[in-house]
Amino acid sequence: MGNFKRFKKIIICEGEMDRLLLLSKGIPAITSTHGAMTFKKEWIEKIGENKEIYVCFDNDETGKRGAERVLKMVENGGNKAYIISLPEDVGQKGDITDYFIKLGESESDLFNKYAKEYPEKIDVNQFSPMSIEKLIDILGITIKDDIENKLATFLCELSAYTENSQFNISYNAPSSTGKSYIPTEIARLFPQEDVMEIAYCSPTAFFHDVGQYDKDKNGYLVDLSRKILIFLDQPHNELLARLRPLLSHDKKEIAIKITDKTQKNGTKTKNILLRGYPSVIFCTAGLNIDEQEATRFLLLSPEINQEKIKQGISTTILKEADSESFKNWLEENPDRALLKERIRAIKLEGIKEINIISPKRIEERFLSINKKLKPRHQRDIKRLLSFVKAFALLNVWWREKSGSTITANEDDINEAFKLWDKISISQELNLPPYIYNFYKDIILPLYKVKNSNIIENKLGVLRQELLEEHLRVYGRMMDSYQLRQQIIPMLEVAGLIMQEQDLKDKRKVMIFPCSLYKASG
Repeated sequence: MGNFKRFKKIIICEGEMDRLLLLSKGIPAITSTHGAMTFKKEWIEKIGENKEIYVCFDNDETGKRGAERVLKMVENGGNKAYIISLPEDVGQKGDITDYFIKLGESESDLFNKYAKEYPEKIDVNQFSPMSIEKLIDILGITIKDDIENKLATFLCELSAYTENSQFNISYNAPSSTGKSYIPTEIARLFPQEDVMEIAYCSPTAFFHDVGQYDKDKNGYLVDLSRKILIFLDQPHNELLARLRPLLSHDKKEIAIKITDKTQKNGTKTKNILLRGYPSVIFCTAGLNIDEQEATRFLLLSPEINQEKIKQGISTTILKEADSESFKNWLEENPDRALLKERIRAIKLEGIKEINIISPKRIEERFLSINKKLKPRHQRDIKRLLSFVKAFALLNVWWREKSGSTITANEDDINEAFKLWDKISISQELNLPPYIYNFYKDIILPLYKVKNSNIIENKLGVLRQELLEEHLRVYGRMMDSYQLRQQIIPMLEVAGLIMQEQDLKDKRKVMIFPCSLYKASG
């Protein structure tokens, strides 16, 4: 270690192979030999002072956490710290070796293009107040239509940078409708060290992979503060159950126990300490939602109209025809680049609390919309207030500020109510929009056509007729089992339809809409 005192610039990397490659290029480098989380504070002291120390760990979640840990050591040790964030093309588990060998990138870019001072400093004078229309336009570069969906999803992910105003989203829709595309595409705008995209995962795997062992607590600390969790598929039911207190914001720290099977010692109990409130987005092709989950999530579904599909095809062709040019065009878009920089700057503001001006007027406005109150409105008002706070956070530099607290103004309140008005019907019915739209676009029109010349003894709609109408309207077949076992029962529980046997043929079940007024929404 002593040999490195004569160098002004040093890289701390994660593995021996990375270190040897850097040394072969004449770049001073050091590493630990047992992984990203094992670098010791005393090693920093041996490097000396007044150095430029660059930290470049692997692109996976463990590497990002390890880099953050070492950067804090460097910062506290009196040296100048820099974080090197490798390009996405190295892959989710890519490292310095991939950077040089796989991508053929240069040493110059490693220090000049991909390195940033830590803690990062961003000139906020380059930003101006952002209108919602402008935000929608920027998001529309890669996400066509779906205005309310992409706006709500962006606010959800942005809410991660608050202390306790995060909210959760559940995307429920059939496969190939783009339910995971919207959250993952928006997540590309956010610092990748804050985004966790997870497919199917058991509780044990999740806690071991995300958690860090704490010797003093004899367990794993899982800190999800200011993180964005995107579940790309149905997570293990037990994992979802264990995360429920966090999703509900019951307590900021929750102690839980899991069982872990080992080859030598059989089943052992392990202690887990869950900390912080993440923003959680849950994507699933399952339409049937457990009531406990429905109360914890904002329910959304991607649009599946013909114009959106057409635009999606055009974008896919451009991307696949010349992926490198498409990527460069996307990354060089000045509005998109400035939004990414804005998000990083918002994160660095370290906002903890967001107050709201005129709470009484919000109460009056909400009560005027909901004349007859129901228990669910207690959770709905929390989501509406989270919208207000996220809108304020987007324009943090033009809001009244005191320390780490800002105050949302009337503009934020108005924008939140406008968005809520667009998506509130599905939330009140506890239905994913896909199912409510099935009622509105398929059942109601078909029922009205069948009964256009009938005054009494109205005719109900058959399931087979619904399947045929779905194919005509949406251009795709529907699973008859899903219709019978999920969609129809959920519409019935919501009070939108009722089923009766056909008096002429007892084998047939007729479906009648019983809340026609809902369609006006």
